[in-house]
Amino acid sequence: MAEVVWLTAKLAGLTTVLLLLLATPLAWWLARGEGLAREVVGALVGLPILLPPTVLGFYLLIGLGPDSPLMAPLQALGVRTLAFTFTGLVIGSLVYSLPFAVQPLRNAFLSVGQHNLDVAATLGASGFAAFTRVALPLALPGYFVAAILTFAHTIGEFGVVLMIGGAIPGRTEVLSIKIFHMVEALDWRQAHAVSAALIVFGFVAILAMLLLERRMARAARSDA
Repeated sequence: MAEVVWLTAKLAGLTTVLLLLLATPLAWWLARGEGLAREVVGALVGLPILLPPTVLGFYLLIGLGPDSPLMAPLQALGVRTLAFTFTGLVIGSLVYSLPFAVQPLRNAFLSVGQHNLDVAATLGASGFAAFTRVALPLALPGYFVAAILTFAHTIGEFGVVLMIGGAIPGRTEVLSIKIFHMVEALDWRQAHAVSAALIVFGFVAILAMLLLERRMARAARSDA
């Protein structure tokens, strides 16, 4: 069980770190950009929320499989497929958890307000300096919310993980898959214990997120 917990935590942690890095420029553009392209990209980013996990997992399985054109560059390096590997799980996690990182960051950047950026510009700050010294510090609570949501969602996902990773012990078997196997084996006691632990974890994660959002709302009212 310790190996499964470690693998799950590693997947969720790595996904969270990578998504915070990848989602930052995307969320900034979605918050500041204009035009139809922004709405189209925003819809694509949010698509994993509405799609059945098995649909997303199916196309990820095809895209990372040995017959996919996407794998051609890697096959030249000796990597035949990323399906049913930990790397494949990470890629799948990045896709299906993307909206849970982008949306909180987008909201946080929107809350920064144009006025603060205009003040920084009048003081001679470049666009990059205004982003790093003004926008990022003000959006920091949004990063905590995004990290909590991404980490928790990655831990709880089942359908995509099963489709793209299977259930290989020590390689792709995470907690959500382990619970399924416990139920199949009629090991109700262990299934109850792990499920209850995940319920407690989920409650704590949601509570922390709500407290952060309340703090953000108070800060916004005090600045108004």
